[in-house]
Formats: sequence, C-alpha cells, structure tokens
Amino acid sequence: MPQMAPIGWLSLFTIFSITFILFSMMNYYSMTPKILKSKISNNHSTTSLNWKW
Repeated sequence: MPQMAPIGWLSLFTIFSITFILFSMMNYYSMTPKILKSKISNNHSTTSLNWKW
C-alpha cells in the first residue's frame, strides 16, 4: 500500500478545513433572526407570586 506524501496530507487538511469553515459560515449567516416586538408589548401585568403554604 503506497503512503501519501506529507504535502498531500497538508493540502487535504487545508481543503477540508476551508470547506468546513465556509459551510459553517454559510449556515450561520443564512438564517435571519425574527425581530420580536417586545418594545410595543411592555405593558405586562405583574402579579405577585407569593406562595401560600
């Protein structure tokens, strides 16, 4: 079985690393977060949560 030269392993490592980084960046930036309208609905009714034992 022939062995691979070290430069071959290095080129494979760089190609797979660049592919992994690009794939991760594409997955991260492809999703746009939904903006919640929390500034409008700030009038929450606050009820006291006292436990009655």
